[in-house]
Parts: sequence; C-alpha cells; structure tokens
Amino acid sequence: MSGVNDIRSTFLNYFKSNGHEVVASSPLVPRNDPTLMFTNAGMVQFKNVFTGLEHRPYSTATTAQKCVRAGGKHNDLDNVGYTARHHTFFEMLGNFSFGDYFKENAIELAWNLITKEFGVDRERLCVTVYHTDDEAFNLWKKIAGLPDHKIIRIPTSDNFWAMGDTGPCGPCSEIFYDHGDHIWGGPPGSADEDGDRFIEIWNLVFMQYEQITKEERVDLPRPSIDTGMGLERIAALLQGKHDNYDIDLFRALIDASVDLTGVAAEGERRASHRVIADHLRSSAFLIADGVLPSNEGRGYVLRRIMRRAMRHAELLGAREPIIYKLLPVLVQQMGRAYPELVRAESLISETIKLEENRFRKTLERGLSLLSDATSNLSKGDSLDGETVFKLYDTYGFPLDLTQDALRARGIGVDISGFTDAMERQKAEARASWSGSGDKATETVWFEVKDKHGATEFLGYSAESAEGEVQALVRDGAVIEKAAAGESVQVVVNQTPFYAESGGQMGDTGEIVGEGFVLDVTDTQKRGEGLHVHMATVREGTVATGAVVVLNVSNARRSRLRANHSATHLLHEALREVLGTHVAQKGSLVAPDRLRFDISHPKPITAEELKIVENMANEIILQNAPVTTRLMAVDDAIAEGAMALFGEKYGDEVRVVSMGTAIRGPKAGKSYSTELCGGTHVSATGDIGLVRLLSDSAVGAGVRRIEALTGETARAYLSEQDERLKALAGTLKAQPSEVIGRVETLVEERRKLERELADAKRKLAMGGGASGEAEAPRDINGVKFVGKQLTGIDAKDLKGMVDDAKTALGSGVVLLVAVADDGKASAVVGVTGDLTAKVSAVELVRIASAALGGKGGGGRADMAQAGGPDGAKADEAIEAVVTAIAAA
Repeated sequence: MSGVNDIRSTFLNYFKSNGHEVVASSPLVPRNDPTLMFTNAGMVQFKNVFTGLEHRPYSTATTAQKCVRAGGKHNDLDNVGYTARHHTFFEMLGNFSFGDYFKENAIELAWNLITKEFGVDRERLCVTVYHTDDEAFNLWKKIAGLPDHKIIRIPTSDNFWAMGDTGPCGPCSEIFYDHGDHIWGGPPGSADEDGDRFIEIWNLVFMQYEQITKEERVDLPRPSIDTGMGLERIAALLQGKHDNYDIDLFRALIDASVDLTGVAAEGERRASHRVIADHLRSSAFLIADGVLPSNEGRGYVLRRIMRRAMRHAELLGAREPIIYKLLPVLVQQMGRAYPELVRAESLISETIKLEENRFRKTLERGLSLLSDATSNLSKGDSLDGETVFKLYDTYGFPLDLTQDALRARGIGVDISGFTDAMERQKAEARASWSGSGDKATETVWFEVKDKHGATEFLGYSAESAEGEVQALVRDGAVIEKAAAGESVQVVVNQTPFYAESGGQMGDTGEIVGEGFVLDVTDTQKRGEGLHVHMATVREGTVATGAVVVLNVSNARRSRLRANHSATHLLHEALREVLGTHVAQKGSLVAPDRLRFDISHPKPITAEELKIVENMANEIILQNAPVTTRLMAVDDAIAEGAMALFGEKYGDEVRVVSMGTAIRGPKAGKSYSTELCGGTHVSATGDIGLVRLLSDSAVGAGVRRIEALTGETARAYLSEQDERLKALAGTLKAQPSEVIGRVETLVEERRKLERELADAKRKLAMGGGASGEAEAPRDINGVKFVGKQLTGIDAKDLKGMVDDAKTALGSGVVLLVAVADDGKASAVVGVTGDLTAKVSAVELVRIASAALGGKGGGGRADMAQAGGPDGAKADEAIEAVVTAIAAA
C-alpha cells in the first residue's frame, strides 16, 4: 500500500466510504479565481462553494488535486532540486465539508486514516492548533488521546487561514511527524522548528468565520472544513524515506534520467536529476491542461520551468533533446490517475521536444556570446545591464539563464542596468506609435499591453472563467468606469472569449460582476496579444479592477467550432477531388454558415461537389478525435500540415489534425492536418453533418464554396424535404416520382410552346386565321415580302425569314417584330440567286435607320438589326422597297 498510486486511491476510497463525493482534480489553470496564476491548493475549485455563490449536489467531497507553485506569490522554483520537499508540481490530497461536519468529525477522520489505514506510529505524531482554539485542543485530547505537550498552541498566522483580506477564514490544525532525534530540528513553535526532524504532513482548516473588514469578523452560518495533505510527503513517510525524491514515483523518473545521461543519481549532479524529474511533471501537466510555452503569462512560467530542466540536462552532458524521452515513464506512473496525460501524450512530447531544440540553439549561441562578453571579468565583478539586455532582446537568452551561467564563476549581473535598458526600449517603441487617426487611437492598446501584459486565452478548453478587469476603453482613451447603456471595450487578464482571427468570428456572450452585467457583441485582437471585448453595459456600473465571470455563448461557440472544423475537412476533400493545386484563399467561419475561397480555374461540377460532400461526411461519421499539437512551423509544414491563407504564424504553431484517410496515399494516416489557431470540435462527429450549398466565382481563378453544418444543415435539409413533399402533393405523386413527373410536364410544356410558336408564325405570315401567306409584291422583277409583326419573339425571326425565302423560291423578305416596349427587331433575307444584286446587310441597315437605329450585320443572304422606334415599322419596309427598286 506504500506506492504513490496505492496511497492516493486508499485516501480517496477511505473518504468515499465515509460518505464523501470523489471529485476529479480541476485543471491547473483556475477558471474561478483570476488572482491565481495556477491552481495551488485543493480548495481552489471549491472557492465559490465555500462562499455560497455556487451550490453542488453534495455537501462533502474528497480530491487528489494537481497543484503548481512556480509563479506569482506561490513560487518554489528556485528551491526545487536542492531541498527534500520543494516541488513545482505536487498533488494535494484533501477532504472538504460544505456546512456538513466540522472540527470533531474532521479530526476523527484524519486521525483514523493516519493511524489505522496508513498505520503511522501515533507516538511519532504531534499537532498544532491556533493558540485561542480551545475546542480543537480538547478534541485532539479526546479523540487522539494526545498529551498536552503534543498539542502545541501557535499564536501566528501559520495556524490561521484566510482566503484573502476579506471572506471566509478560520483556525488551522497541522499534523506533524517526528523523523527522530538523529535529524536536526525541533517541534513547531520552537527555536529549531526550521529543521527537518518534524515535518508537517496534513493541515486541517476549520473555516468558521467571515472577515467583513480588517476590524470586523463574524461567525459563518455553516462552518466548513478544508484539508490538505501533500501526497509526496505522506508517501515519503509511508515508504520510510526522509526525502520526497526517494519515493517510488521520483525514483522511476530519476532512474530513467540516469539511463539517458549516464550520470549517477547521487554526487555533484544530484540536483540536476531532481530538477528534471520535478519539472517534467509540471511541464507535462500544464501542457495537458492547455498551457503552451510563450513569452507571456502562464506560458512564460512554463517556458522557464522547461528551460530550467533543459539547462540541467545540459549540465548532465546531454547534447541532444532528452527530456521528452522521459515522458513515457511519467505517463506509466501517473496516467491511470490522470487520463489527460494519456490523451495529450503526443502534444506534450512534441511540445517539449520543440522547446528543447529551440532552447539548445539559444543556449549554444548565448553561452558563446556570454563567454566573449565576460572574458575580462573576474570573481566579484558584474556584467553590465546593457550587455545582459542585448543577450535577452537580440539573442533570446533569458536573464535567469545569464545569472545561472555566471553564478558558478562568482560573477554578478547589473539588474538595474538591465531594467533601465528594458524601459528605454519600451519608451522608444511607444514613441514610434505617434501619429493621427486610427493609428493614434491604436496607441491606447500599446499602453494597456505595456502596463498589464497580454491576455491569457483560456478558450481552447473553457467557455466560462473568472477574470479581473484591467482596462476599460472608449473612443481610444482609457476610462475608469462605464454605466448602464454605455458601450465600452473591455480588457481582462484572462478570457475564454476567442478573438476574431483566421476567418473565425469573435465570440459573444456576457461579462457578469457584482452589481453589473455586460453584453459582449464581439471579441477582437488589438495590440500584441490583447483580446478586447466589445460590450454594452446592460445594467449597473463596471469599473477597472472588478472581478468578473466571463461566459461565452455556448450555442454560438459550438456552431463556430463545427463550421471551422468542417472547413478543414472540405479543404482536404476538395484537394483530393480537384487536385493539390487547391489552396484556401480566404474564409468566413460564422455561427450560421461557413464560406471559404479556393484557387481553382473553372466551375466545380455538381458531381464533384457531391463527391466532396460525401468525403467530408465520411470523416464526420468516424467521430475521430480532433488532436492539437504545438510544433515549429517549418517542421509542421515538412510533415504535410497546410498553412491557411491570411494567417500569421510565429516560430511555434498549433497543428490541428482530424480523421483517418480512407483511400489514396494517405490511407490510414491523418486525413486533415493544418496550422490553425482557431477553436475546433473535440471529435469529428460533433460537426453532425456538412451540406454544400453552392460554388461561385469571386475572381480570376478563385471559387467560393458555401456550406452548412450541424443543426443548421439539418434544418435546411428538413425544409428541402418539406418542399419536396408539398411539390409531390401538388403533382399528386410520391416524392420518389417527382423528378419523372416534372420532366414529363417540362417536355409537354416545350411541345406546347413549339406548337404555339408555329401557330403564331403561321398567323403572322398568313395575315389571317387560315394561315395562307399573302402574295408577294413585285419590285422590278424581284419578289418582296415585308411584314410588321407583334407578339413574336425576336429570336424566332430568322427561322420565319428562312421559311418565307423557301416559299418564295427567289426574292427578298423583311420581317419587323415590334415588342411591347415599342422597340423593333428587323431581319432581312435574300435568296442566293439575288445576293449579287442586293445585299441583306445593306438592306437591314436601311431598315434600322428608319427605325431610329444604327448599323446591323450578318451575311449577304441573312442580316439583322434593330431600332428604338417600332412605330416606324411601315416606314422601314417602304425604305427597303425603295432600295430594291433602285438596285
């Protein structure tokens, strides 16, 4: 039972058997506390339950919570590897009561678990209580039978917990284990308490007050319990170790590090193996929870952790990436308890490998430059801040690595000079933004970013989160507050709202705070890395510094995700059907439809569109997971990932893959792999279905595809089905018979139209109902037929002229059709034996002139023209007669 996994499961099962709900660990990125960089305690996910803002279907709970302390006020980074119990990542075991049981039950549960379930020698245990907490003191005597000298009253804040300056708070009771007098140190509260003999293993928090103001504290109506026991510490105790790094979990990781480097676990490089083991855990879990290395916020802390481990790998002699090779050992050790490690293993591995390759180049270049810059420095000297800043700004060599590299030589760093150089660069950059109009307005975002940093985007894994309002902007200026009815642009330290990019529209939703609500109508990127919420205050007044809850419109986001993922599938299907010349040239991912433009030189046939649609739906039906990896852009493209038009890519990119190809050279491999920073469905089946609507031209060699997905596509198909049923009813046929029935009707109509046209021609040429043709006029021996017609389409004139010519045998025919709008069309026909004497082209031009027109054209035997004045049709006929007579 002493293995880490056994201890964890024993703890959870013990509390489950005592009526507690086993609640899964929350992510390392807090969704409900904007003041925290990372989840650092088990109670974080229950904060709103304790304060009464949230209600859950259980009143007691137990967890094994993932925690990271490596940034902000909770930062153990520099101590890791050099002490027995400091970690950046650790697991906190805890049990919680939300107004159910209180001190007596909490103490009894804890004492029975430690002494009976875990079998810890009670003689080695002692506890602390807050100095005024007589109730807890007496309960420990009653339940545990501890003598007075082993129940130590502590008058300091170490034994009084508070959520903040205001809010729930209460006394603590800590349980300590005595490792024996062979280790230096004294009991808690003594002068030697900082020694390693007495180690705290569990802290019980009795949450019984609410701090109203600094001076006022009242009793909570429902006192609660919050406990925390470090898994690594209790594992060390139960495994008979005094050092957390000697437990089974860390030994497995350290042994793997030794195998890869060939350097012994003990000795002068002992700390390096420990740093690598610890930092691998925090890096892997942070990446699994959606944090990726960057130069801002949480991503920067992750990068520092990763690069610190990589620096220690280099100290162990590694000359190629090795840390990512340790990941399978970690997954084997912890994957069963935390399946997110298994799901994200490929993403974690590639992210760490990418960072290792990038860091190795930075390290080699930086160390070389650093060596040159310090060649004339001796122990006790300091490297000037300008040079340190140049290494950082120009060559990407971080300040802490410069300090670390110089520490061994006893050389310091001019921190104030480095800070001055950093501020000077910011001032110069700010000055370069001087200007007018839109550019001048944009300077406000530069100032906001400079003051608060980039926005942390949580939207890949969350649609709701807490944040703190950092800036309110209106008309290009920062304001302190905005009231109901006012429109304002809101910047929050972290947000689940996606800002419009890569064709995907920005999210909408609401921002809620104490006494106010804002409707977010759009989210846009501004400056470098700011997500700006375009909002209107619905009620109340919002002010800078307010803590808010940001809720993305779930239904709209779901449709956006489906449409975005569908564009990837359609893009690949179009390339497969039309050819690899197809490339996306722009897109719109809206909640109700998708549209994207592709390079293709000709219209896409209906059959091709049908094949494309079927291929995309094949992948949707696979319900295959959609995976995301972080890669170097060149490596991603080399592996076949497609870069989308209009997207700006940095050195690192998100690579989105979905589906398994069914046919062709990619059969069995990823169907679609693209560089994309947008939000996507979790599995292809979430798209539902895709329906192509149209293909149209938008420019030379560019076609536009429009489509629907999911519920919108289903509704469209349902409407189409209703129309088909209505049509079938009108035709008094089954839906399956509609096409044949319509084709018959169309053919019948065409036949009737032909018969009607023939009848009209006969009537027009015959001059009467009998259909007999009028006798031709004789003009100097040339037979001539000239008629004005109404109700005849101009397109029928040539046929009628041909018929008249045949009937004449030899002669000239002029037909003038007058339309309803008064315009006229004229056609002249001349039989072949007369074309040498008279030309149809010349005659039709004479007719056109009489009709008020110009020109005309054709051949000598047949020509046509027109004119705006059909009322002069008779004049046109007589003009042609005159011309024939003069020929």
